[in-house]
Amino acid sequence: MIPELGHFAQIIGLAMAIALTLIPAWGAWRGNRAAMQLGPGLASGMTVLVLLSFVCLSISFVQDDFSVALVANNSNTLLPMVYKLCAVFGNHEGSMLLWSLILCLWTLAVAVFSPSLPLIFQVRVLSVMGSVAVGFLSFSLFTSNPFARLLPGIPAEGSDLNPLLQDPGMIIHPPLLYIGYAGFSVAFAFAIAALLGGRLDAAWARWSRPWTNVAWAFLSLGIMLGSWWAYYELGWGGWWFWDPVENASFMPWLAGTALIHSLAVTEKRGLFKSWTVLLAIFAFSLSLLGTFLVRSGVITSVHAFANDPERGVFILVFLAIVVGGSLTLYALRAPAVASRVGFSWISRESLLLLNNVVFLVATLTVLFGTLFPLLMDALGGGKYSVGPPYFNAVFVPLMALLVPFMGIGPLSRWKKDTTSRWRQELLLPLSAAVICAVTLPLVHGEYNLWVALAVLLAGWLVFGLARDLWNRINTASDFKRGVRRLPASYWGMVVAHLGFAACIVGVVATSQYSIERDLKMKPGETEELAGYEFRFVEVAPVRGPNFVADEARFEVVRAGEFVANLAPQKRRYLAGGSIMTEAAIAPGLFRDLYVAMGEPIGNDGSWAVRLHYKPMVRWMWLGAILMAVGGFCTVADKRYRSQRRSVTAGVKGAEYAG
Repeated sequence: MIPELGHFAQIIGLAMAIALTLIPAWGAWRGNRAAMQLGPGLASGMTVLVLLSFVCLSISFVQDDFSVALVANNSNTLLPMVYKLCAVFGNHEGSMLLWSLILCLWTLAVAVFSPSLPLIFQVRVLSVMGSVAVGFLSFSLFTSNPFARLLPGIPAEGSDLNPLLQDPGMIIHPPLLYIGYAGFSVAFAFAIAALLGGRLDAAWARWSRPWTNVAWAFLSLGIMLGSWWAYYELGWGGWWFWDPVENASFMPWLAGTALIHSLAVTEKRGLFKSWTVLLAIFAFSLSLLGTFLVRSGVITSVHAFANDPERGVFILVFLAIVVGGSLTLYALRAPAVASRVGFSWISRESLLLLNNVVFLVATLTVLFGTLFPLLMDALGGGKYSVGPPYFNAVFVPLMALLVPFMGIGPLSRWKKDTTSRWRQELLLPLSAAVICAVTLPLVHGEYNLWVALAVLLAGWLVFGLARDLWNRINTASDFKRGVRRLPASYWGMVVAHLGFAACIVGVVATSQYSIERDLKMKPGETEELAGYEFRFVEVAPVRGPNFVADEARFEVVRAGEFVANLAPQKRRYLAGGSIMTEAAIAPGLFRDLYVAMGEPIGNDGSWAVRLHYKPMVRWMWLGAILMAVGGFCTVADKRYRSQRRSVTAGVKGAEYAG
C-alpha cells in the first residue's frame, strides 16, 4: 500500500507541476491576477506531494519491503538503518526522485522567500521552474519508476547497497550535489523570466544573486565531500582523478563561478547583462549534461549509474529542449538589452571580465576532454582516453593565469583606474608574497620551485586582500566602525578568495611532496616513511553489522614518540561477497599518514601494504569549505533581506509586464 501511495503522490505531483507551468504563465500573459496568484500555492502542493512520494519510498526501504524492485536490488535486512536511508538515493531511480524533490524545494523556497518580487516576475520564475520539474518527474515516472513491484516471486532477502556507498560521506555528498545542481535552475529561471519581461537591469541581478551564491556554495561542499570520499574510501590515496563523473560536477561549478562574478558586475554597474543571462543558461545546462552523463550508460565510472541508453535519450531530448528553447529566447531578446555603460580597460570591470573569460575557457577545456572520447566513439573513430595529463597540462596553467588578476581585483576601482595607483597599492603585497615564496618552501627541507610558485600566488592573493581590507577599514573614524560597515557580500568575497588560496597551496604541496610506497609487510616488521616509523603489530578478524574483515594494527612513531595507532581493514560484505579496502588515516593540519591494506601474500602472514605521507592535503578541503562559507555569507547582506514596499512592487510589476 505504501509504494502505491508514493507512486500516486508522484503522479499528482507531476500534474501539479504541469499546472504550475501553464496557469501562472497564462495569467502573466493575459494579465490575470487571480491565475498568477495561484503560483505559490501550486508550488507548495507540488512540493508536498513529491515529498510524500520520497517519504513512502524511504518507508519501503526501512521496512525491507522486497516486493519493491528498488528495495530488493539495493538493500537487505543486515544493512544498518542509516545506510538503508542512504540506499533510497544510492541508485538511479531513487536519486532521480531525490533530484526532483530538491528541485521542488527550491521552487517552494522561491515562492516563500521572495514575497517582495513583482508578482508577474515571481510567477514567471515559478512557471519556468515548474517546467523543469515536469521534465524530471516525467523522466522518473515513465523511464525510472522507483515503486515498480516484483510480482510474483518476492525474494526473502534483498541484494546489497554498493559497498562503496556504505560510508558517512556518501550520506551527505549526493544530496549536496543535487542541491547545487537544482539550485542553478533558480538562476536559470530568473534569467528566462527577465528575458520574457524584456528587462535585464540591476534589480534582476540583485534578486538572482543570493540564490545563485547559495547554489554555488552547496555545489562546492558537494564536490569537496566527493573528493574527500575518494581519498579515504577508494584506498588509492588520491583526491581527484579527472573522472568523467567528477568532471560532470566540476563543469557547472566553473560556469557558476563565472556567473556569480558576472552577477556582481550586473548588479553594481549594470554591465554584462546579456552575458550574465548566457552564463545562467550555460551553468544549468551543464547540470543537466552531468545528469545525462551519469545516467545514460555512455561512460564507465566508479561514480556512474550504469543504466540503459534509452534513459539517456530521454534526458538528452530534455536537455535539447531546455538549451534550444532558452537560447532561442536569448537570441530574440538579448540584443534589445545590451549594456550601454562604458568602462576603462584599467578598471575592476575589465578584471572581472577577464575572470569570466578564464573560467569559461577552463569549463570548455574540461567539457572537451570529457566529451571527446564519446564523440570519437560515436563517429567510429575508436576508443580514446583523455586523462590527467591533458587536464593538468591545460587546466592548471589557466588557474595560475587567473590568480594574479584576482589579487588586483579587490583593490581596483570601478569604471576607471590607473596603473600608477595599482603599483602603489600592490608593491607591499607583492614584496610580502615574494618573501614568503623564497623562505617558506625551505621549511620542508628541499626547495621546490613549484611549491614556491604556489606560495607566491597564494601570498599575492592573501596580502592583496589584506591591503584592500586595511584600506576600507582605515577610512573610518575607528577600527570597529570600519569593520561593521563592511557589507556581508564583501566578507563573503574575502573568505572565498582565502579559500581559493588555501586550495592552491594544498593542491601543489600535496602533488609535490607526497610520498607513496607499496610494500610487502608482515606482523613485527617496521618501515620508515618521511621520518615516521610504521610498525605492523598484528592482524585480527573483526565483524561489522553486515561485513567481516581482517583488521591490521599499525603503530606509528616519530623520533621515538608515539604518533598514532592505525587500523586499516580488508572487508568482505556478507550479502554480495564484495571485497573492499578501508584505509586508516592519522589526520593533521600539515600532514596525513595513510595506510591501506592490499591482499595477503604467501603463507607467512605477509600482506600487500600501501603507505602514504600526504603533506597539507587537508588544506584543499579546508579551502573548499571556506569558499562555500563565502558563498553563504552573501545571503546575509542586508540589501538582499530588505523588503520592498508593496507600492514599489506594483510599479516594478508594471515594468516587467512588457
